[in-house]
Amino acid sequence: MSDLGSVHEAARDALSRCAWEEALVLARGGGDEPDLLDVEAEASWWLGRLDACITAREAAFRLFEARGDRRAAGRVAVRLWEHHMIKVRPAIASAWLRRARRALEDEQDSEAFGNLVLREAELAHGSGDLTGAAQRAREVHALGRRLGSVDLEAEALQTLGRVLIDAGEVAEGLGSLDEAMLSAVEGRLSPYSTGKVLCSMISACEQLGDLRRAAEWTDATLRWSADHPLAMWPGICRVHHAALLQQRGDLVGAEREARRACQDLDGFHVPNVAAGWVEVGEVRRRLGDLDAAEDAFSNAEALTGQQSPGLAMVWLARGRVEAASALIARLLDEQTWNALARGRLLPARAQIAVAAGDLEAAEAATEELERIAREHDGPLLTAAALSARGRVQLVRGDVAGACGTLRHALERWYQLEVPYEVATTRLLLAQACRGSGDEEGALSSLAQAAEIFDRLGVAVDTATPDRLPAGLTGREVEVLLLVADGRTNRQVADELHLSERTVARHLSTIFAKTGTTSRTAAAAFAFANALGQNSGSGPGSRRTSAPSDTRASTKPS
Repeated sequence: MSDLGSVHEAARDALSRCAWEEALVLARGGGDEPDLLDVEAEASWWLGRLDACITAREAAFRLFEARGDRRAAGRVAVRLWEHHMIKVRPAIASAWLRRARRALEDEQDSEAFGNLVLREAELAHGSGDLTGAAQRAREVHALGRRLGSVDLEAEALQTLGRVLIDAGEVAEGLGSLDEAMLSAVEGRLSPYSTGKVLCSMISACEQLGDLRRAAEWTDATLRWSADHPLAMWPGICRVHHAALLQQRGDLVGAEREARRACQDLDGFHVPNVAAGWVEVGEVRRRLGDLDAAEDAFSNAEALTGQQSPGLAMVWLARGRVEAASALIARLLDEQTWNALARGRLLPARAQIAVAAGDLEAAEAATEELERIAREHDGPLLTAAALSARGRVQLVRGDVAGACGTLRHALERWYQLEVPYEVATTRLLLAQACRGSGDEEGALSSLAQAAEIFDRLGVAVDTATPDRLPAGLTGREVEVLLLVADGRTNRQVADELHLSERTVARHLSTIFAKTGTTSRTAAAAFAFANALGQNSGSGPGSRRTSAPSDTRASTKPS
């Protein structure tokens, strides 16, 4: 064997042992030879040095192509598609996938071709072509079986599983993912395929709101990544872990994991760094730190150009109802086919629409959410749909119906063990109880919500001018306090130098936002929220409620 051949063999052996630094040193010592450049790229990738990886792999592609090794050139081009995608360079990535297709057109009985078709399946899935994506995944699965490639089979199964879930075939989709997971936990897959299958399963569980299953697989994946010095997987796992910790009520732990994920993946996996910042934003929003939440959401947007639905909820909490409505509507418009993605946005749409007094939009969002929850049998979506329905019933004055629906929602939230959602639903239930004349039930529900918020560290006892309850504006609070003091619309108009028509419009919006239907009930809301001590004009005021949260899911894969 030549010296070059010996170096290549030693470098490949180091890769197989996950000895990335050793493989990198060996490969760089062998000169500009395509096989060694490919090893250098692979080692750099696992070490989290993506720019160096791309440079080496592009050089390897040129040399493979020059010597006529189309299969190797196509295999490298497929990986370059992936590298540029995680750097959020879709145009460059697309060009590399076209090169891969051209190189592998006559190499269709190969693992490299199977990997190409899987990436094309992912693109078809992302564009909403679920039939085409499923067909491609099935073709690759058959190819993997024919070639005896366990990696190709497993990756095809995980791709198919995600497509089927989005198509509403949840049981079949989870079955495909389970089969892929079996190969992963048996240790039959390469590190790359293992990590991809594990993360895909966790993302699917999060999509469906199966938090227990997601927690089990996240724990298993964290244990696996701890035993494998792989730069990418621990960071991605931490994003998932942060989402689960947040749902379980460990907001401090969730923020710590999310920030560490952002550090681990910085400069490497841009979409997941953005996802980490979204998790930080959600934690800060729940804690009531709106400035920090908005900063975190801005960090995420700067990386991918995509705004978060959490930002709309921050704007709602600040009383910027029109801006919140416009943002959540635009985000929904962008999700033209993905029902589960729409399901994650619809609870916020319903809540913001109620605050805006747009009951028609709130009803439409709730009905669509209920339909998606039924079709996908998602526990989290079902609970969110019940909360949304209860909110709409409150606004429409059906307090008896709201009480029943919200108690049903509470049962679901308790089963899911998500304390923040339990507490925010209890605030809605308290309003419903008070509206039905059950003052004891209202006080009990408020007390239980306060205890949970206190345990979570959520600051619900202080308010500032831009943290008024139910999305009320300062002017609306002024109107509400005068109404609570027994003033007529004419008297309110005179005192605030408004027209009676403007006062009536304000009062209609106040009823919609607070879930009340009469001046008496609105006055009770003002009293319950201590607005007499806080009209947005003085410090040190008290609150007994917090903005409701409608988040139905966390971070995508």
